Amino acid sequence: QVQLVESGGGLVQPGGSLRLSCAASGSIFRIYATGWYRQAPGKQRELVAAITIDGRTNYADSVKGRFTISRDNVKNTVYLQMSSLKPEDTAVYYCNAASPDSDPLGYWGQGTQVTVSS
Repeated sequence: QVQLVESGGGLVQPGGSLRLSCAASGSIFRIYATGWYRQAPGKQRELVAAITIDGRTNYADSVKGRFTISRDNVKNTVYLQMSSLKPEDTAVYYCNAASPDSDPLGYWGQGTQVTVSS
């Protein structure tokens, strides 16, 4: 099993920046991709950014140029650097990890709330 713990969420003003962290533990050695999803009230969970084991990244069109996903293999942590935040970025952000041992939807963290408001 893989355990994922998100941190770094909070309240930020429009135009501000925030960095989310996702610490992975357990049977992490077969993870081939990690990503960040978000879910706003009344909406379905959507992919924000993902990074594969070879370092390739993918972003939702709505966050391209503003968000950056990265990985620290020594700390077993994936990050989401968010800049130029907008009110529509407000959501619960979830860390996800894909592995041959996981269910089709992968492993999930508990989520961290990001609120962008003045």
